[in-house]
Amino acid sequence: MYPIRTERLALRPLTPDDADDLVAYRSRADVCRWVPFAPMNRTDVLTRILGGWANHQLTDEGQSLTLGIELADGTKPPAVIGDAVLFWHSREHGGGEVGYVLNPAFGGHGYATEAVRAMLEVAFGHLHLHRVTARVDARNEASRQLALRVGMRQEAHLLENEWFKGDWSDEIDFAILDHEWRRPARD
Repeated sequence: MYPIRTERLALRPLTPDDADDLVAYRSRADVCRWVPFAPMNRTDVLTRILGGWANHQLTDEGQSLTLGIELADGTKPPAVIGDAVLFWHSREHGGGEVGYVLNPAFGGHGYATEAVRAMLEVAFGHLHLHRVTARVDARNEASRQLALRVGMRQEAHLLENEWFKGDWSDEIDFAILDHEWRRPARD
């Protein structure tokens, strides 16, 4: 199954050799501003690579799959320019959630959009999920736009629903259904 190839990317399981690439962006306060984790050091990243990120297949609800995002042309350094995650929330309801983090040095080229589309294909094409969501801090305009680009629709705007990193945060919830994903016309 790996790597999962798109036009310009390869998504694959993370290894300890990827730690420095991940720290390059996951250690930055600006990158971590809108995501549910604090800036990470090398030890934090290695702990995750060897722990929760070591699961390379989703076999049941409650699991998550985190994959490194590489440029398919093998451009180095760095090898890993970001990571994407797919959570399998419910077998009964066919529910999942997608997320991503990208090194800002590679922003603005559509790589995150391409990676999220690949994760949605895993969700709908391989796991046969019915519904996938994305939860976005309302202040994160880039992620809001990404959700729309991949065909998700806004379903909720939760006002001050969470005390998040020192502020009350609004959350925008997006979703896409399996039959919506299968429609041929997506940007």
